Amino acid sequence: MSKPTILVTRPLPQAMLNALGQFGEVQVVDLTAPSIPAGSIVVSTPLDPIKSETLANLPESVGLIANIGIGLDHIDLTAARERGIAVSNTPVVTEDTADLTMALMLATCRKLSASERYLRSDDWASGMGQLGIRVHGKTLGIIGMGAIGEAVARRAKGFGMSIIYSNRGRKPEVEETLDARFCETRDQLLAEADIISLNCDLNPNTHHIIDADAFSKMKPGAVLINAGRGPLVDEAALIQALKTGNLGGAGLDVYEFEPRVNPELMAFDNVTLLPHIGSATGECRADMARCVCTNIAHFLQHGAPQNLCN
Repeated sequence: MSKPTILVTRPLPQAMLNALGQFGEVQVVDLTAPSIPAGSIVVSTPLDPIKSETLANLPESVGLIANIGIGLDHIDLTAARERGIAVSNTPVVTEDTADLTMALMLATCRKLSASERYLRSDDWASGMGQLGIRVHGKTLGIIGMGAIGEAVARRAKGFGMSIIYSNRGRKPEVEETLDARFCETRDQLLAEADIISLNCDLNPNTHHIIDADAFSKMKPGAVLINAGRGPLVDEAALIQALKTGNLGGAGLDVYEFEPRVNPELMAFDNVTLLPHIGSATGECRADMARCVCTNIAHFLQHGAPQNLCN
């Protein structure tokens, strides 16, 4: 039986290309090009949108889109299913993303980025003059109590934080083990939380879940943390809330129009900005590579990937 051709949407680290090479010839392709070589499997990243137009352009031979990453908002899952194309992801980013969420929380509340810039200015003796926000004892509001939300809650519990959450359904085991309290409405959570962490999926119902109305219902001085998906937040409304001072700060690893970052965000000392590095550890990337390969092997052997998402 001939080996399949693996179509990769962008250059990847050589170690991952070598791992993919065990299944067949690997070619880096532009999925928007007029002509795409025949292949059985597409390996994609969150930076490469695969919507209905792109799917229609794929060769009929494609049976699997193996995504590197957990989020799939860049892929039209319904259109892929209608084309008979399976879509898989790599749900191995939970702990690293939760670590980064806590890092953003600490960096923003304790003004770590501004403090480092101040120190590097070689003007320590003049006095910084800005105090941070204590994290211990604060109320953390988690929007989206999935795997990552739970991992964030476990870490927050260790910091002595009170945990409230909103979710499509209650999580009794989380409430019991982490003393978390369920909020019936988003507005209830916004009114009570000192720090808000966005850990929900991006879909039509959660697009701009944090908008001007949401900011108006937050506590004065609240801090927003987003290591989930950029379009969960209306960036124009975020910038306005920062300008008025109603929002105490924001820690962002993702952006509404990523990879473009609104330059106005860079002007705020109370905003921590990171370049979407939630899964950027050597260990996590190795896990993701193994997971992609497992999905491909399972697809080739059984006709469906292990982590089927559509």
